[in-house]
Amino acid sequence: MRQKRSNRIIMMNLKAVFVDIDNTLLSFDEYVRQTMKSGFEHFGLKPYEPYMYDVFEKENNALWQKIEQGTLTFPQLQKVRWNLVFEKLEISFDGPVFEKYFRKALHESAIEEPGAREMLAYLKSKYLLCVASNGPYEQQVHRLELADMGKYFDYVFVSEKIGVSKPAREFFETAFEQLNENRTEKISPAETMIIGDSLTSDMAGGLQYGMKTCYYRRNSERAMPDQKMGRIDFVIDYLDQVADYI
Repeated sequence: MRQKRSNRIIMMNLKAVFVDIDNTLLSFDEYVRQTMKSGFEHFGLKPYEPYMYDVFEKENNALWQKIEQGTLTFPQLQKVRWNLVFEKLEISFDGPVFEKYFRKALHESAIEEPGAREMLAYLKSKYLLCVASNGPYEQQVHRLELADMGKYFDYVFVSEKIGVSKPAREFFETAFEQLNENRTEKISPAETMIIGDSLTSDMAGGLQYGMKTCYYRRNSERAMPDQKMGRIDFVIDYLDQVADYI
C-alpha cells in the first residue's frame, strides 16, 4: 500500500526531468509474461509456467548488462537471447524465430505502470520532460504513442539513435547537446533529474554525469541501492511519490 509522506521536499533549481520507459512508464515484465504464454501456445511449445519468466529475466538481464558495458550489441542480443532461455527451459526451438515473434508483439505493447500517466501530467506542468531509453528508436516512440504518453515529452533520447546505451557518458553528452541546442541559458546536469528502475543504467548513468537521481524500486521487496555506487537522491516504490520530492 502506498504510504503518503508528511513532508514534501521541493527541488527549487530543477529544470528538466529524464524518464526511462521500460518498467518505469510501461511494464516490460508483464509484457514478457503475456508474450511467453501466448508465444508458447502459438508455436506449440510446453505450457508456460510462472518460473519460466524468472529464467528469462536472469538471462535477459545478463545480456543487457553486457550491452550497458559496451561488450554486446543489441542485434547480437537478438540472435542469442531466446536460444539461451530455451536451453535453460529444455525447450527445443529456434530462438531467432521466437525473437521475431517477441519483437513484433513488443512493438504493439503499451502496458502502463501504475501511476505513470499521472506522474507525467504532474511533471509536464513544471519541467521539460525527456525520454531516456535503451532500445530501438521507432519501437520505443511507437509504444509511447500507443499509450498516449508521447504528448508529454519535449525531447526523446533513445540509445539506437544516439549510438550508445545508458549508462555510457556519451549517451548523456549527446542528450544534453540536443537539450541545450539553441538555448541561451544552458541547462546543466545539476539542474536535471533522471527517474528509472535500473541501478546499472539509469542511476549509474545519471550519477556519473552529475544529474539528480530518483530510483523507482517498483516494490519494497527489491534491494536498496548499494552505497558504493554513490548517493541516490530519492528512492520510491510508487510513481506518485515523485510529487513528494519535486
